[in-house]
Amino acid sequence: MQPKIAVFALLMLISSSVQADWMRFRGPNGSGVSDEKQATPDRWSPQQNLKWKAALPGHGSSSPIIVGDKVFVTCWSGYGMTRNDPGDQKDLRRHLVCLDRKSGNILWDKTVDPVLPEDVYTGMFAEHGYASHTPTSDGKNVYAYFGKSGAVAYDLDGNKLWQTIVGDELDPRRWGSSSSPILYKDLLIVTATAESEALVGLDKKTGKEVWRQESTGFNATWGTPVLVKGSDGETDLVLGVPYEIWGMNPENGKLRWYCEAMDTDTYCSSVIAENGIVYGIEGRGGGSIAVKAGGKGNVTKTNILWTGRDANRIETPVMYQGRIYFFSRGIVNCIDAKTGERIFRGRLETGDSVATDDREEEAGGNRFGGRSGRGGGGGFRGSDYSSPVIADGKVYFTSRSGETYVIKASAQLEQISVNRLTDENEDFSASPAISDGDLFIRSDKHLYCVGK
Repeated sequence: MQPKIAVFALLMLISSSVQADWMRFRGPNGSGVSDEKQATPDRWSPQQNLKWKAALPGHGSSSPIIVGDKVFVTCWSGYGMTRNDPGDQKDLRRHLVCLDRKSGNILWDKTVDPVLPEDVYTGMFAEHGYASHTPTSDGKNVYAYFGKSGAVAYDLDGNKLWQTIVGDELDPRRWGSSSSPILYKDLLIVTATAESEALVGLDKKTGKEVWRQESTGFNATWGTPVLVKGSDGETDLVLGVPYEIWGMNPENGKLRWYCEAMDTDTYCSSVIAENGIVYGIEGRGGGSIAVKAGGKGNVTKTNILWTGRDANRIETPVMYQGRIYFFSRGIVNCIDAKTGERIFRGRLETGDSVATDDREEEAGGNRFGGRSGRGGGGGFRGSDYSSPVIADGKVYFTSRSGETYVIKASAQLEQISVNRLTDENEDFSASPAISDGDLFIRSDKHLYCVGK
């Protein structure tokens, strides 16, 4: 019996480790929801529940991912460190950084030389910079995307496996590139909308291009696709693009179905999905939608469940127990996933005050000023880039100026707390990662680990 018990214990440890991983943008299938049972903190500060703080070798807006006992995040350095004096593009370097999840110590830092010319560090591009794509992992290797400088793969010890260039164009708006890569079976799927107006499937073992689907419809798309099993039993690769939602075959990138969606010429956020239904809430042009995945061709008349006029700026929404939460300019919104109808809407409160009513935006005035990040988006005066995540029955949302708001994931607005990790001028544009009861929150200067 003893050997069997030992084997069972080992299997349980392995299973626990895998479940605790957060291995792509917004965790499991991009949902932003942790299915772990561990309690997560609802209050922290530089003196409370901060396990460690690690200085990063450069700036970045990408989110961290967790793979076993390692944390991975991307950065850039050498150029564009300040808006007034960006420097010389030839000095630009992209970084893939590996840290020890228990201590925050940097285990290795690998740099990638730039493919030039790159976007000039001015205007809207300077809002998020050259490291906006979140890496992904299959538990054996880690994969990152750096726009024109290509997709790269390393093993978990930092040995470079391959690098593949997938496009050399620049976004005509000069807004840059931000879509994160995802894995499907043996494919690394890269959304190279700015670099080649294409989706590209790469062999994750070799980096060799397996398929490429180009379309002008990919222009002005910055979201990350999700994998959805439709009513026909097929797995679709779903992405929001200007004016439409597309469902593609992840085996070859070919379009299976599409539907008309929000009347917006850009799509900055990512769609989410649950039980074969895809939800999108877009910000710049506004609009919301729920559509059944699956089918062939134009499914606008058959698959759309509801549409609305909700808007969330740039962030991706999060769904939990039939409710969709999204944030915009200091307002938290909750709608019914089944109908699209509003459940509550209210203003987030500073300090530790608690909001329990359904107030609208007419409170007026800017009560959230003070600090500003690299792009001047401090408080709620500009666009927040971080997307909300959920764990332990709580919704976490980090504003660009560094306040993380914690509310109960319920049908009533109940704000638990608002927390800061630093009083320094740091830009918090990344979405938090969650693993084993810890939150990993990244700024343009540091990575923080928060836990009880």
